[in-house]
Amino acid sequence: MEANATERPGGSQAPDMPAHVAIIMDGNGRWATQRGLPRAQGHRAGVEALRRTVRAAGDIGIRYLTIYSFSSENWSRPQSEVLDLMALLKRFIRKDLADLHKNDIRVKIIGRRDDLAPDILALLVEAEDLTRDNTGLTLVVAFNYGARDEILRAIQRVAEAVGECRIDPAEIDEKMVDRNLDTAGIPDPDLLIRTSGEQRISNFLLWQCAYTEFVFLPVYWPDFGQDELTAAIEEFRTRERRFGGLVANTGS
Repeated sequence: MEANATERPGGSQAPDMPAHVAIIMDGNGRWATQRGLPRAQGHRAGVEALRRTVRAAGDIGIRYLTIYSFSSENWSRPQSEVLDLMALLKRFIRKDLADLHKNDIRVKIIGRRDDLAPDILALLVEAEDLTRDNTGLTLVVAFNYGARDEILRAIQRVAEAVGECRIDPAEIDEKMVDRNLDTAGIPDPDLLIRTSGEQRISNFLLWQCAYTEFVFLPVYWPDFGQDELTAAIEEFRTRERRFGGLVANTGS
């Protein structure tokens, strides 16, 4: 049974507080455009929203917060925007890592690492190493991440084990795939929030979101904060989580 859920007849659950919230932080550029500002200013405002949200998640009691910070497809954006995003990442880690560590937050990075610039990779490793033993909120940062790529890499690792006769193909199951994903050891998201009004998940946590509840908010990410997070959680708490089962006496 998932954490913080009350079991109901027929295999459904009435959710209480989600243990794991994932967020697609969308709308920085449109927020800036509406205000006649450069897109870079929207990304900077988005970093402030991230700070607010991390604090709010810890205060509310969420155990895992996963953020879609930079997808593997984002490299196709204009070079100037990519460079600005990388500079913001570096600034965030250098400025905020000490505070995250002080507040007992563990940082976990998911995504492909073999093609990252050495200075970026070093910062990501530093963030993980410094906070590895922290026991508060786990902040999962999806960086250079794409869900299809993650699943493909997991399949390749399983196939390699089969080829080396370390496992039999008949032993392959969902748990084995889970163990080879970037999110190994992290529970699946209970709730996924996407800002900006878009209603898609954009190659984010495709395997892990099989039974996740989605909440799409019309607010742009730079305007997101504790009120919006609380509203999304309240919406989550109204949902029937069936996990493939039936709600008693309804047949639905």
